[in-house]
Amino acid sequence: MDKRVQFDFEIDFTNGGGIQGQEFRLDIDGDDISDEELAEYIVEDMRLLMVGEVRILNKRIINEKHKRNSVEKKTE
Repeated sequence: MDKRVQFDFEIDFTNGGGIQGQEFRLDIDGDDISDEELAEYIVEDMRLLMVGEVRILNKRIINEKHKRNSVEKKTE
């Protein structure tokens, strides 16, 4: 079984406003992921700009099959 992380998050934007998510799940490599790595992953994956503070809450690692297909590099 693969590892996934389930968590809540809150993101503040530097130009005002913010977003939050509850029981969000992401595929991870390995058995754990730091809050800092997780915050970077969310911001990059969601293509967010002007991000201020990111808070990770209620994080837990779960055993569950990965939902995304791995990306294969194409060669020319």
